[in-house]
Amino acid sequence: MKKIVLILILIISFSSCKSSKRSKRKTNSSSQIITKRSKDYQVKQAVTYSEEKKAIPRTAANTPSKKVSSSKADNIIDYAEDFKGVRYKWGGTTKDGMDCSGLIYESFRAYDVVLPRVSRDMAKRGEKITLKNVNKGDLLFFKTGNRRNSINHVGLIVDIADNDIQFIHATSSKGVMTSWLNENYWLKAFYQARRIL
Repeated sequence: MKKIVLILILIISFSSCKSSKRSKRKTNSSSQIITKRSKDYQVKQAVTYSEEKKAIPRTAANTPSKKVSSSKADNIIDYAEDFKGVRYKWGGTTKDGMDCSGLIYESFRAYDVVLPRVSRDMAKRGEKITLKNVNKGDLLFFKTGNRRNSINHVGLIVDIADNDIQFIHATSSKGVMTSWLNENYWLKAFYQARRIL
């Protein structure tokens, strides 16, 4: 009788572990957006997920060792940079795959700025600005030679140095990466810059 009770307890405990693993996977898959929470929860979350840094984009909530960014633009850039190296996936918005407008859409949405999901619609938001007036956090829009000659690519400015602009974006060949606007391909395809924040 003791053996049967012991076996039942083991079976129940193993099945409990199995279900908790499933719930962790659900947390890390498609719902990776982390919203603002109280300071107590942020510290607890950073400790809880410290071993899973690759699965959750970095934000103030789960980066205790990094200095918290001072502006919304810096926070959005930090969030976007956590997707570096993620493969390209048309329509993608997660670490499993990301497209250019998905990267921008999710990065801004993580900080309560809702944009349209498609780059050509994003280009209708905010204020059009000249390249000499851009700041970190502004958006660059491109026409990369598609048949309709419309805006079909977007990038987020992450740095301005040596009279050049660095932006993060998702390319079909290399996934999420940073590029410089003065690269021939991007300079020829550039269409406009816009300020959302």
